[in-house]
Amino acid sequence: MNVKIDTKEKFTVIMPEEAELSANMTEEIKNLLLSYQQKDIPHVILKMNDVQGINEGVAELLAEIQQEFYEKNMSFVICGLQQAVEDLLDEKELLEIMNITPTESEAWDIVQMEEIERELLADGDE
Repeated sequence: MNVKIDTKEKFTVIMPEEAELSANMTEEIKNLLLSYQQKDIPHVILKMNDVQGINEGVAELLAEIQQEFYEKNMSFVICGLQQAVEDLLDEKELLEIMNITPTESEAWDIVQMEEIERELLADGDE
C-alpha cells in the first residue's frame, strides 16, 4: 500500500495513495497505524482524499483502531472521506462512532481539543 506521511509538531497525517482499500491490505493498514502508538507523536490523522472505495473489513478495522487509540489516550481522526466511503461507513453504522471530519484543519482542531481534554482529566485525577 502506498501512503504519504506528513509529520507535524503534534500529530502525523497519513494519506493512502490508493483508490481502493481492499481486504488484502487489512494487516498492512493495521500494522502501519498501530505503529504510531509507539512513537513520540502518537496522534494520527488519516486523510482519505484519494480513497474512492473501502472494503467492509477495512472499515471495521478503522473503527477498532480508533477505539484502541482512544483507550490509550491518543487521538485518531479520519478526514477527507469520499461519498462512497462515507456511505459504506453509514450503512455499517460505523459513521456515528468514528471521529470523522471533512477537512484536515478540522481534524487538527479535534486533536487539539482532545489534548486539552486529556490534560484537564489528568489534572482532575490529582
